[in-house]
Amino acid sequence: MNSKRNFNVKVNKTEIVAAVLPMQKYWLPLSNLDLLLPAVDVGVLFCYLNPIIISEKINVEFSSMVKILKDSLAETLVSYYAFAGEIVENLAGEPEVLCNNSGVYFTEAFADVELKEINFYNPDESIEGKLVPKKKHGVLAVQVTQLKCGGIVVGCTFDHRVADAYSANLFLVSWSELAQSKPLSQLPSFRRSSLFPRRPGYYDDSVDGLYVPIKTLPPTKTATLNPNDQVTSRIYYVTGEKLGHLQSLANHDQKSTKSQRSKIESLSAFLWKTIACGVKETLSFKNFRFGIVVDGRTRLMSNRDNNQDKLLKGYFGNVLSIPFGEKKIEELKEKPLNWVANVVHEFLDIAKTREHFLGLIDWVEAHRPEPVVAKIYATEGDGPAVVVSSGQQFPAKKINFGWGEPAFGSYHFPWAGKSGYVMPMPSPKGNGDWIVYMHLLKWQIELIEASAAHVFEPVTANYLNLI
Repeated sequence: MNSKRNFNVKVNKTEIVAAVLPMQKYWLPLSNLDLLLPAVDVGVLFCYLNPIIISEKINVEFSSMVKILKDSLAETLVSYYAFAGEIVENLAGEPEVLCNNSGVYFTEAFADVELKEINFYNPDESIEGKLVPKKKHGVLAVQVTQLKCGGIVVGCTFDHRVADAYSANLFLVSWSELAQSKPLSQLPSFRRSSLFPRRPGYYDDSVDGLYVPIKTLPPTKTATLNPNDQVTSRIYYVTGEKLGHLQSLANHDQKSTKSQRSKIESLSAFLWKTIACGVKETLSFKNFRFGIVVDGRTRLMSNRDNNQDKLLKGYFGNVLSIPFGEKKIEELKEKPLNWVANVVHEFLDIAKTREHFLGLIDWVEAHRPEPVVAKIYATEGDGPAVVVSSGQQFPAKKINFGWGEPAFGSYHFPWAGKSGYVMPMPSPKGNGDWIVYMHLLKWQIELIEASAAHVFEPVTANYLNLI
């Protein structure tokens, strides 16, 4: 692996980029589904080769690239004004967005490393605190880093309470379109009425099994941190061939093509079983929770109201649910992969309906202003928990600011929780491979690398065709 372990990043300049048009200050309430999210930040980065390497016709200096990025960001914030605001508490103690155009902190930096030397496999070492900015103010922060080879990295950090990955993707695509003076392919919608609760509200008992008011949870125990309880981030790739093989194993005994297990279900089942198989009997916990994030936009589309469906397609905010399953570790060890895949399919089915999301909105309304949390994250002492969030819509190839497609892109989500987080997304190669970002406990990563290295292979410069 031709990677340079330690490199320095020097910040040259930080300034505030505000929307190019003056805007009237006003409050944007968070929707009931936004209120399900804790105060966590999500990072994303895109890495570009030196434009001259891509084409002799593109001869853009770093200062020109920065100007293009800043000017087009100021233009994009006119449509995505929530990203230029601040989160403040309302009188009920709930977070809201104050749309005051206070702007986005925009940092220019230089890293004494070449793109091919960056160790993407270990983002804790190469990305964290270096290429993706820490957000200190506002809702969004941006950092543009020039590399020694003339390549650049565009890193962003956004507040998850304001936007999910789908919304962040809309923003990133719009930003790159305006950088190339193209019309926006999708306008964002901030119409909260799309997610208003019903009167009277109604929700199924299954929602009580997925979410819980924070005040009902037992107090967190303060325990000495075991080195194996430390969290570690890794980025792997899984070949299309391996994904196909896992899918065929997961579909063993499936007689109907209609009930075929998807690639995300198959990979999730494999991951659940792999970690369970490595859990030692000496550990105190017996159960293992596993969840998958479901985007509700397509579920809420009625196919009857075209205007409403258009608004949902561009809806900016969180429209997520996290159904999960809980099984005994011994059972996960003993049963075949297709049995585990069936369990995954069954718990996902709960969240695949319009009624589930309408019920979830009503459930939050019934508990407001009490803060709530996804139950899978409330696992103190109950055993491990892992959440998979599909990044299949990750728009890497579309994020072209005028100097070519990214050579690499990934989410970066090193949150402080003990629950693991996994984000698969398409490889920039466009060949059916997946890039898989993992943020798991150290012992879980070690298990995966010991027994599933044939599936999860480290992302290297060689794999990305950088050398």
